[in-house]
Amino acid sequence: MDFSKLKHIYFLGIGGIGMSAIARYFMAKGIKVSGYDKTATHLTIQLQKEGIEIHFEEDLKLIGKDVDMVIYTPAIPFNHKELIFFKENNFKLYKRSEVLGLITQNSMGIGIAGTHGKTTISTMTAHLLKQSEVDCSAFLGGISKNYQSNLLLSSKSEYVVIEADEFDRSFLKLQPQIASISSIDADHLDIYGDKSQLKKSFEEYITKLKKDGILIYKKGLDLVIPSDIKVYTYSLNDNSDFYAKNIRIVDGSYIFDFVSPDQVIKEVKILYPGLHNIENAVLAMSIALFTGVKPEEIKKAILSFEGVNRRFDIRIKSESLIYIDDYAHHPEELKACISSVRSLYIGKKITGIFQPHLFTRTRDFSDEFARSLELLDTVVLLDIYPARELPIPGITSQMLLDKINKTEKFLLKKSEILDFIENHSPEVLLTLGAGDIDQLVEPIENMFGI
Repeated sequence: MDFSKLKHIYFLGIGGIGMSAIARYFMAKGIKVSGYDKTATHLTIQLQKEGIEIHFEEDLKLIGKDVDMVIYTPAIPFNHKELIFFKENNFKLYKRSEVLGLITQNSMGIGIAGTHGKTTISTMTAHLLKQSEVDCSAFLGGISKNYQSNLLLSSKSEYVVIEADEFDRSFLKLQPQIASISSIDADHLDIYGDKSQLKKSFEEYITKLKKDGILIYKKGLDLVIPSDIKVYTYSLNDNSDFYAKNIRIVDGSYIFDFVSPDQVIKEVKILYPGLHNIENAVLAMSIALFTGVKPEEIKKAILSFEGVNRRFDIRIKSESLIYIDDYAHHPEELKACISSVRSLYIGKKITGIFQPHLFTRTRDFSDEFARSLELLDTVVLLDIYPARELPIPGITSQMLLDKINKTEKFLLKKSEILDFIENHSPEVLLTLGAGDIDQLVEPIENMFGI
């Protein structure tokens, strides 16, 4: 598609993290961008400051004139007035994933896939390339702290880092040069039905690789891989093609040796906390090597990586309180986050406030959620964030709370959280979830004068 002929692109669901990156991309190309979203957020406010017109009511009069392309997210309900209008008037509608595929089809795409870790790995990979002679563009699923954006652009590099999202099979629209898979744990069963169908989708993603492409996947994943694809494995510290050894904590930071088939990069230091983030770094560093980033550039860049908003995001670090905000919304993500916190802050009491995301996910993984949340000392649940779903009878946060084998467990409203924190004086506090729990971050910081 020749995007240069477009004059006005309209986004339904422009405030989504993936949608907003594409909106920023077209703005950078000099194309008028406008759109709708359900509620105003920090991100939509920022987009408005950048010159994008956004409204928050389903109002056909606010769409504007001369729209020649409509991009929508599957989160928009089928009965949305504006979506119905565009369909009835024969506008060409594109899903976000289709547009991302079109934008990157002639690029050297680096597709970062996996049910967990995509955002951190893609942001870390983009940073390694950006801080080297290789450079890159990137469409990220979170706001990079190094660049304060989810979109990075390069005028000289053919490489584009793409968060390859398995939701709604979006990643099947991509044709990457380098593909990675970090995990295939069951998720999005409202889309796939069962794990076997999810697994098949990842296997189909592998076949989307360009002819001379490379696959790097976590050692031990049960995947059927075509014999004609160049394949490498990575792990935290197992004997795979890429792994870390001599992992240790020095003055609160991890130091390790990075092992590849051809060399060892010694004394790599990463300030971004969490043992699982060393494994993420191993993958990002592996990809960087394949693109031509030099070992000394990798070592320097990984040290300067500041992380991603809402990914093991340390908001307060004082003598009296450690406060971390994290996007974890799957049992395995909760387990990884809480375990990393416990290894960093040995002996401290950990309080976690968790907002379940989606009725279907809560239903499908209630037992697994309960076991992961039991790793906390004190569990606080908020009501389920519905996102795109309608309630399911019997599926509630109370149902989940009843499964958690803890004496210190509470079900609260968001409006009760600040009083709870004040009355319980937590040593380590976590806010966890993918809904609107992030709206608590600033009020909690304000409580402590941050």
